[in-house]
Amino acid sequence: MKKEKMPFQVWILTLAAFAIGTAEFVIAGILPQIATSLSITEGQAGYLISAYALAIVIGGPILTIYLARFNKKIVLTGLMALFIIGNILSALAPTYNLLLVSRVIAGLVQGPFYGIGAVVATNLVSEKMAGRAVGQMFAGLTLANVLGVPAGTWISLQFGWHNTFFTVAAFGAVAMVSILTSIKSTGHGEAKNIKTQLMAFRNPMLLISLAITALSWSGFMTLYGYLAPIAMHTTGYGEEAVTWILVIVGVGLIIGNILGGRSSDKNLGKASMFWAVAMIISLVAVGLVVDNKILFVVAAFVFGIASFANVPAMQLRVMNHGGEGQELAATANISAFNLANAFGGFLGGMVLDSQLGAGMIPFAAVIVPIIGLLFIAKANRREKTQGELATNLT
Repeated sequence: MKKEKMPFQVWILTLAAFAIGTAEFVIAGILPQIATSLSITEGQAGYLISAYALAIVIGGPILTIYLARFNKKIVLTGLMALFIIGNILSALAPTYNLLLVSRVIAGLVQGPFYGIGAVVATNLVSEKMAGRAVGQMFAGLTLANVLGVPAGTWISLQFGWHNTFFTVAAFGAVAMVSILTSIKSTGHGEAKNIKTQLMAFRNPMLLISLAITALSWSGFMTLYGYLAPIAMHTTGYGEEAVTWILVIVGVGLIIGNILGGRSSDKNLGKASMFWAVAMIISLVAVGLVVDNKILFVVAAFVFGIASFANVPAMQLRVMNHGGEGQELAATANISAFNLANAFGGFLGGMVLDSQLGAGMIPFAAVIVPIIGLLFIAKANRREKTQGELATNLT
């Protein structure tokens, strides 16, 4: 039997996901340069993370519900066009407020692109490859952290932060032209009735699963979004070092994603509790060694592994309880991740601009994920009870 290959079109969707992911996370590396050039505090520059994330939270589900009924090729092309416009406006923004608005425009694209793109990816392959096709597309998001963010940081240091956004827009343009030329027009896909999809949200387990994502994930962006100021102001690295620190953390994210996927397949309940605790411990570790250059990088690498290992478990749990509304549930989970990112960007910025300073950010990042642990414990108990009931009935 011939081994099925991943279609070229899925790689195009990966490229688009890479561009979109880079646009979201690159602020983490170029935050000090933006703050200096626009004469704002680094905490205020960090709110650009929150603006982008909130655009995803609010715009994602609404746009996905509205756009699901249209020709998917046209929708994906239009979304990439909006993404390019948003990033060009970011590059040209002369003031902080205009940069904030341009980030919102670019952020509106992410939810619907990932939601609808995932459906297109699965339609391009046979059923047994569906999971891998979606995984392949989302690999673009992981690659954005490993390659896109450090590269964007390097471009910002060499040629100015405006050119970072121009480069992201150029990647978006390549993806848009490729979508236009190689993805077939797929009709007005059988989008499930909106009412049916919304009914899934009456399931308390789905709501608990979304709460787990929003609470447990908030520690990630609180630290990741401010790695540059922490490394420069507290640990004592020069700005040139930020690029390779982000590469090292990015490698940790990839390892975490793989480990998290495997452990979630084995035992979802145990994996979600283990990795949530591991992330909290890793945050505390970063805070404790923030004065030591070598240990800081080691702890940040471990934080990368522990944090991204949570992602498959969170995604899987939401899909398991999504019922008839899996597409909307998956998009809602992207919103939950970004609600956590928005909160993390805000919390980190507040701590950075306060008397506490950059060194206290990792400790502040722990507070909300601890509440997340209580929700994981509750969900695990409920799933165990439901499993026992089902066994007794059979």
